Amino acid sequence: MSENRDIILTEVALRDGSHAIGHQYTVEQVTEVARALNDAGVPYIEVAHGDGLAGSSEQYGRSLTDEMKLIEAAVSVCDQTKVAVLLIPGIGTMNELKQAASLGAKMARVATHVTEADVAPQHINLAKELGMETVGFLMMSHMAPVNKLVEQAKLMESYGADTVYVVDSAGALLPNEVRERIRALRQSLTINIGFHGHNNLSLAMANSLAAIEEGATRIDGSIRCLGAGAGNTQTEVLVAVLERMGLKSGVDLYKMMDLAENVVAPILPQPQEITRDSLVMGYAGVYSSFLLHSQRAAKQFNVDSRDILIELGKRKVVGGQEDMIIDVAAEIANKKNSLKV
Repeated sequence: MSENRDIILTEVALRDGSHAIGHQYTVEQVTEVARALNDAGVPYIEVAHGDGLAGSSEQYGRSLTDEMKLIEAAVSVCDQTKVAVLLIPGIGTMNELKQAASLGAKMARVATHVTEADVAPQHINLAKELGMETVGFLMMSHMAPVNKLVEQAKLMESYGADTVYVVDSAGALLPNEVRERIRALRQSLTINIGFHGHNNLSLAMANSLAAIEEGATRIDGSIRCLGAGAGNTQTEVLVAVLERMGLKSGVDLYKMMDLAENVVAPILPQPQEITRDSLVMGYAGVYSSFLLHSQRAAKQFNVDSRDILIELGKRKVVGGQEDMIIDVAAEIANKKNSLKV
């Protein structure tokens, strides 16, 4: 798969983009997008609920379509592209991983909070037993000092991960911070290094390029920026930039442009842009998938969603603590009402 490619891209719109559309993907949409990505030569595409395997729930958001049907649909139209799945231990289980593998998924991305890699070994081990390529996905990487990140990445490597990712889940990292992290991992690990950026501070592309310049060879993107928060590094733009840099991605730029314009753009409920809420998430360092949950809570309690997000950042709330959003909104509303008395 890496033959003749300097940078290996993973397209995440069919997983991370699920957040942006309320997890409402249809089989037809996934089939059409996956077929076009395969035709364009994208090496990996990630398919799952936004919060990974088994994410469909009241807490994380109910899926319109069983994710296994979406995985099966993507696999059915990919003869060169490999389908990846994301699994967050505590949400997804080994049973879902086995089912995804049986449907033809070839890569397992096991995602943990940046300080909690030690919950991942059994899932990485199972993925290896199933013949899957494995990725250690260290989410909210801005929340740990560099030495802690290196420690956790080494754990992922020791469990058998083929690649370890620095994951800027909140879109909070600055380019110099990305450089420092990727450089430290490159000096400490023998496996592939990857980067997953979000665009909440308009830095996803800059951060991805900083990661590449420091030795990352696996980069995530979302076509048309279809991802949580302000979206991810825009894949078709990244392909163009890599070509300008003389780096081979093996992806057809024109086909990606056409897919973005003709197929993916109509799926978006509104253009993916840096709104005040997604900007606040990057500023406060809050998990990008909290956006829709915070907006709903703000409406329910008649408070400003920015206040919710900033308070969540102060409390260092992480993925899996979505129930805290309602609690914070209620507290802000109570404080607001008490001041009126």
